[in-house]
Amino acid sequence: MDTQTMSDQVKIFDTTLRDGEQSPGISLDEGEKVEIAEQLARLGVDIIEAGFPVASQGDFEAVHAIANAISGPTICGLSRTAHKDIDRCWEAIEPAEKRRIHTFIATSPTHMKHKLRMTPEQVKEEARSAVRHARSYTEDVEFSPEDASRSDFDFMCEVLQIAVEEGATTLNIPDTVGYGVPEDYAAKIRSIRERVSGDYVISTHCHNDLGLAVANSLAGVMAGARQVECAVNGIGERAGNAALEEIAMAVKTRSDYFEGLDVNINTKELQRTSKLVSRLTGYPVQYNKAVVGRNAFAHEAGIHQHGVLRERTTYEIMDPDAVGQGESQIVLGKHSGRYAFADRLRQLGYDIKGDALNASFTRFKELADRKVQLSDADLEAIVADEVGTSGENVFALEFLECHGGSIASGTPHATVVVSKDGEQKMIRCEGDGMVDAACSAIKEATCVEGKLTDYTVTSVTGGVDALADVALQFTSEEGIKVGGRGLSTDVVEASARAFLNAVNKVSIIRSDSPQVATEDRPGHLSAELR
Repeated sequence: MDTQTMSDQVKIFDTTLRDGEQSPGISLDEGEKVEIAEQLARLGVDIIEAGFPVASQGDFEAVHAIANAISGPTICGLSRTAHKDIDRCWEAIEPAEKRRIHTFIATSPTHMKHKLRMTPEQVKEEARSAVRHARSYTEDVEFSPEDASRSDFDFMCEVLQIAVEEGATTLNIPDTVGYGVPEDYAAKIRSIRERVSGDYVISTHCHNDLGLAVANSLAGVMAGARQVECAVNGIGERAGNAALEEIAMAVKTRSDYFEGLDVNINTKELQRTSKLVSRLTGYPVQYNKAVVGRNAFAHEAGIHQHGVLRERTTYEIMDPDAVGQGESQIVLGKHSGRYAFADRLRQLGYDIKGDALNASFTRFKELADRKVQLSDADLEAIVADEVGTSGENVFALEFLECHGGSIASGTPHATVVVSKDGEQKMIRCEGDGMVDAACSAIKEATCVEGKLTDYTVTSVTGGVDALADVALQFTSEEGIKVGGRGLSTDVVEASARAFLNAVNKVSIIRSDSPQVATEDRPGHLSAELR
């Protein structure tokens, strides 16, 4: 018995434009298909399955356009076993410099009985006739026994042997409905190599109904398959196909396991290819998608961030630049640690340490509990807010609760708790609005009278969770003029913080200037805080 020649090269057969386009809701026009095919050529795929020419006039024209425009990869068209289908397929791919006809027929009892309504002998003859006819056009013919995983194995091997004898050079073993599991699928591949004689390449085509498409494909490779059929972003019928980017990076990253096998893929083009396919198909890439997802190289947990900043390989088995993702992303959120926070500040030009860093980090953690992800602009605002007042806080805002409403629902009011030297005081005041009520309560709690002369609110970033940056001017009753600034995702809280910031400055000036000191005034907070 002859055996197929084993190679160290695993061919990548991309079916994004055929099986991928069969995903519900995807309909690519000719221009879009050509654009994707051009990118697939840059990516370095070996075979592009450009479409199913007999399916429609539009599909025929798109495959024909790809055959005319693309050089490098083999251009393949899919065809059923009917001769008219094969004729149409050949007509579509004929302009290509390298051409392949891929013909198929189902071999599982379920498909033969309910879909084909053919006997096993009729299926054998269909396979024989189809491969022979395809071979009259080209020497590169691929044959697939559809629903291989649920086929009677002995019968399927008979059909495969017929296909090889009629000239098929690639035998594709489709797990059409994602029924296979790695060990069983690999065993089938090994047995086919032992039982079907001739010179051919075994291919895998695995669907993801059980989430095993990539695992099954790689198990097939280890068992001797030297072609993998896959799609960009794993798109395809139902749960999709094996993801091209995952197949390629698994082989390259675990070269120790895959015994020196390789794929002819320019991995730096993976991210660009993924984005192009996502944009043109309208299918978004899940955030945690392996290799090309936006979180594939992103780290928010403090321990992970610390490790990656010290040595990338502590938490990354692939270089993000190797797949076109650029650099690792340190995402600052509520799980982030001080090390990553300080590192990002240094990148922004803020080399702060000690109490200033501690104050900024504490404020960062408070805001991160309210806002999922803080931007660089948010961090700069935090530093400006905290560092600008570091060491000058006589009073601290411990609690703020506000209620607004129309005339019918009652007067707006606010309750604040302000502390000084560990002692706290609670005050409730009404006002023209929640901001006015909060500022009035702070004035009463701190015994610092005066009036607001300027008040400005700006948004640090966009979105409903943007930080509000409040800047104001305050003049005390004795004429001390100061500015205040506050930051929060809540405008009222930002205003209260800005107002208290100004009050703190007045208190510092008073303590430094005996002529305006109010320490002994009746009712001063130092005597009233409890």
